Amino acid sequence: MVVSRTLLKTDPFGGLPEEVVDELAAVAITREYPAHFLIFKQHDPPTGYLYVVSKGLVEIVALTPGGVEMVVDYRREGSFFGGTPVFTGDNYTAGARTVTATTCLLISQDILNDLGRRFPHIIELFTRTILSRVRSLYSDMVADHARTAAVPIEAYPFQKRLTEIMSTPVETCPPDTPVREVARRMTARGVGAIVVASAGGKIAGIITRKDLISKVLAPEQVDCSSLTATEVMTRNPLVMPVDAYMFEAATFLMTHKIRHLPVVAQDRLVGIVTLRDLMRFRSQKSMLLINSIKEARSVEDLAKANAQIVQVAKAFMAEGRSHFEIMEILSYIHHTILRRCFDLILDEFRRQGMTPPAIRFCLMIMGSGGRKEMLLGPDQDNGLVFEDYPDAMQEEVDAFFVPFSERLIQAFEEVGYPLCNGRVMANNPRWRGRLKDWQKRIDGWIQVPDPKMIMYSTIFLDFMPLAGDPSLCQDLREILHHELEGNTVYLYHLLENDLNHSPPLNLLGRFIVEKSGPHQGQLSIKQAGSVFIVDCVRMFLLEKGVDATTTLDRLNELVQLKVFNQETAENLRAALEVFIFFRLRQEIALIEQGEKPSHYITPSSLSKNEQELLQEAFRAVAKLQDSARRHFGRGLR
Repeated sequence: MVVSRTLLKTDPFGGLPEEVVDELAAVAITREYPAHFLIFKQHDPPTGYLYVVSKGLVEIVALTPGGVEMVVDYRREGSFFGGTPVFTGDNYTAGARTVTATTCLLISQDILNDLGRRFPHIIELFTRTILSRVRSLYSDMVADHARTAAVPIEAYPFQKRLTEIMSTPVETCPPDTPVREVARRMTARGVGAIVVASAGGKIAGIITRKDLISKVLAPEQVDCSSLTATEVMTRNPLVMPVDAYMFEAATFLMTHKIRHLPVVAQDRLVGIVTLRDLMRFRSQKSMLLINSIKEARSVEDLAKANAQIVQVAKAFMAEGRSHFEIMEILSYIHHTILRRCFDLILDEFRRQGMTPPAIRFCLMIMGSGGRKEMLLGPDQDNGLVFEDYPDAMQEEVDAFFVPFSERLIQAFEEVGYPLCNGRVMANNPRWRGRLKDWQKRIDGWIQVPDPKMIMYSTIFLDFMPLAGDPSLCQDLREILHHELEGNTVYLYHLLENDLNHSPPLNLLGRFIVEKSGPHQGQLSIKQAGSVFIVDCVRMFLLEKGVDATTTLDRLNELVQLKVFNQETAENLRAALEVFIFFRLRQEIALIEQGEKPSHYITPSSLSKNEQELLQEAFRAVAKLQDSARRHFGRGLR
């Protein structure tokens, strides 16, 4: 019964008749693996089985061209791995290792072949997912780029996941353990902390050496013999997920001034990371960049840090890592710079005797920053949202936030973030206001979809908190969903501009480029490619009233909601990653030549394989456009 339920959750088995799934469950082999068990290595010959995760967590690991092992993906309950050799006969293209104790269902190649004869679409779906044309071309190109790229700084520590550096198994104790026993075990094991947890791995607290000193040894008249772990532990300790990056953990530890960080998977303890673990990499230039931002004392300091981001990006490209990961990390650095700049300007105003009024406010970032998809040299897209203060406070609010916004936007520009051409910035009264002001603004955009406002609203729709009270952004998102509920006509208008422009390929599949002007012979990777995917995916998810931050997360949500099938999502993911690759490579080259980054490229300068790859990516966009036009166009009939 449990096996059947697992298979029903796993694409594409969930689409089979229930009695067929039961047959499959009866012949599936159940295997249990301990944590950190290597199921197979990259380049190993096939085992002859497809693996379906029934319980636990598996990391997919691959070697970079330099021979460094990197975690490239995860497989959770209801997902499969090891399919490539089953359907291609090739050796494994990546390895698989358990993160936690894991149970897998093994389905043999013979059984899958028999299933394919009865239900041909099953094997077709597997095969097309694994052999995505765009993905195959992209992988070859990235590998080639990584072989020829020079690595200016060491990117690897930046890209390590916690699963790669955490200590495991973790020293734990039940809540009723005597404190003396805790101290004895801490000394015997040579550890600085013990996690208090239930038998199932649910964390209750943590006891560090500092806790023992401050709560047991230092106080007078404490009866150590009667104390238990529950009475001494720090309750509900801060934790991080197993797939978090090492640089996030380093910043987290420094921000919260803690030395031990439990690592969890699905709310269960799987490891622990200490400040000592992270200090091993403190000499790495890439880690020091984040530290320099945190410690910046002036706008000039931040400008120097911002200028180093191109070197970080170049190192990431050389590692051959996923470009979605690169965007996420670059966005993290940009956000860190902008937050530090906000703090510096706020301190500057306070020194001048100007303090913000006693209201809740939030600086939000929009556009690519709100999606965590920033590359190099992004311009400013930001705004301010306030709680619903009374009208009588308007003069007081303006007295502070008008000059503060002007100075903040100026400082952002000095750091290296160009002004937004459309003035989508907090110093523009249109882009700051109370929650009720924003509600009125959104309602106006929806009721009278003016083309200019439509363009601005596409930027606004991707917003997230940057500084201040983040709950205001959540309140604003609820307002947005309420206003958009059932309004497919407005969603169509949002896409209308995109739908009126076709991908730059003629009937023969050749590139259509600018005929004149500064970009003669070029095309925009952003406007002709990635924007279409970002906008269409956003609209499909908004229609469902579901939130997700990155375009990749949105694609995954749409698969879960059965709006897109796995094949469609994979092709769009691959196409988007192609656009990111070409754009980031172009931006790095321009910056190193002393020019401003641009999203225009010259197709004729690309190799034959690169041109073929870009054409395939544009064809994926054309299919998405057609699907979106038919779907949202229904609301106009």
